[in-house]
Amino acid sequence: MKAAKKEELRKEYKREDLGKGIRGKYFAEYKRGTNLVLLSPDVAAAFPDDASVNEALRSLMKIARQSTGQTRRSTGSRLASRSQ
Repeated sequence: MKAAKKEELRKEYKREDLGKGIRGKYFAEYKRGTNLVLLSPDVAAAFPDDASVNEALRSLMKIARQSTGQTRRSTGSRLASRSQ
């Protein structure tokens, strides 16, 4: 096993050039949660931006709901009442 290498900046970087760090800068965003998805290159090529991906997924969700006969308010209670 190799010994752990001490973390150092490359000689072309200077710590003072990087500015002062801000502790917790992204904490509020992280706390809200994120939902990042990595698209395969062929899929990413079909969608120029996040709006087009969202539009396509919403259309797919709508088609899926229509094909199963479910609505947003569907809870499955209709099926439970049939079995009684």
